[in-house]
Amino acid sequence: MAEQTKTATASKAAPKRKPAVKRKPAARKVAARKPAAKRTAKKSTPEFAARAQEAGRNAFLASLGFYGKAYDQAQEQFSNIQDQLEARRKKADKAYKELVKRGKKVEKDAKKAVDEIELPKLELESLTDRKKLEKQLEKAKSRFAELKETVGLKSAA
Repeated sequence: MAEQTKTATASKAAPKRKPAVKRKPAARKVAARKPAAKRTAKKSTPEFAARAQEAGRNAFLASLGFYGKAYDQAQEQFSNIQDQLEARRKKADKAYKELVKRGKKVEKDAKKAVDEIELPKLELESLTDRKKLEKQLEKAKSRFAELKETVGLKSAA
């Protein structure tokens, strides 16, 4: 009996489907779906567009912020380098002035040492007096050795 009811219901259902096909239910479904899709599309399209526009703007602002940060860091590094350069210039100027001051002192001491050396007179007698010449030479050598020590130079000999 169950088989008979299945075939009976199947035969009853078949005629109902045929008129539905004649009425084009697919068109109804498509027609019914299109307005529903249009309604949701109309509601979601402005929201989606606004979100997309906001996301695009945020991406642009992020890239602009990145550029600004990189620019600030480059400026900071540049100013640090300039500060270091200025400090080195001041240090070099100070060292230069100290060297000039020391050079003047050495020059003064050298002139004083040269003035203290008694140069023999250019007479034949003084040139022939070997002991006197050697004494003057030793005095000059000792004075120049003292000068070298004050300057801090080491002699090669």
